[in-house]
Amino acid sequence: MPNASSWSASSPLLLLWEDSSGTRIFLSLLYAVLAISGTLSNVMVIYLVFSFKKLQTTSNAFIVNGCAADLSVCALWMPQEAVLGLLPPNSSSLRSAEYRLLRGGLLGLGLTVSLASHLLVAFNRYVLITKLPSVYQALYQRRHTGCMIGLSWALALLLVPLLPGLWTPGTAQQPPPRQTDGSSRYTALLLALAVLGQTALLLHCYLGIVRRVRGSAKRVSVLNFHLLHQLPFPAAPPPPRRAQRRLSSVSVLLLCCVFLLGTQPLVWVSLLGFFLRPAPPALQAASWLLLCALSALNPLLYTWRSEEFRRAARSVL
Repeated sequence: MPNASSWSASSPLLLLWEDSSGTRIFLSLLYAVLAISGTLSNVMVIYLVFSFKKLQTTSNAFIVNGCAADLSVCALWMPQEAVLGLLPPNSSSLRSAEYRLLRGGLLGLGLTVSLASHLLVAFNRYVLITKLPSVYQALYQRRHTGCMIGLSWALALLLVPLLPGLWTPGTAQQPPPRQTDGSSRYTALLLALAVLGQTALLLHCYLGIVRRVRGSAKRVSVLNFHLLHQLPFPAAPPPPRRAQRRLSSVSVLLLCCVFLLGTQPLVWVSLLGFFLRPAPPALQAASWLLLCALSALNPLLYTWRSEEFRRAARSVL
């Protein structure tokens, strides 16, 4: 039975140092469930947006972009982890450095674009609610929207070569060079700071929406944008103004809470490992699992309160 250090270098489960067969089987089943549910939900959202003209809005273009990125995690990366978790630690598939880099690249690409899409959706809704209609129309022309989506993928492709260093430590017999270890620690720090900055901007956008909706429900009701159907409060039938403000605030805060639960554990685990000492292996694995699980939950976060999405899904099903 390999020890913790040797298992860390060849483990198919990201940042998992456990060598128990029961743990590997449980996590493989968890990856399988997330892969199936996440793939189905992301494909369903993409299909609905492309099939129903009413859903083809700017906000939904960013949501579809996030779903496409999440498919890289749910449909390509998670099934491999589910299968590899059932293989013995000395399997040749697990010892291939190229294969580990490929899986790491898929994960890094999907998560980077997905997080960028969260921010694009939040900023789009913030401009819609808090700015004049003319400002929104000028900023979100089709050409500008395409550029924003393209930049999210270009940024991810530039960052992907840095990310695999986060989960490719050396073995007990062949420890990593000091320079590589330091590079991994600084990469983890940069990742944590980037997610913190993205989270701060996202919270600023959504809390700004909550303040504007609560303070000026009349302005929201007179905006003649079909994109309002994508906001996290129901579009029809319209509830009383006070109830509408309450539903909007609760829905936005719930979305923010789920996002924080999925992203912040990894941030603080990374900061703890850089400034103090590495967190326990189980905590590191759990923080990565929460971040990866967000890829399966994202379609529900942005569509569960939309009457248009529910009506389109019912017509398909």
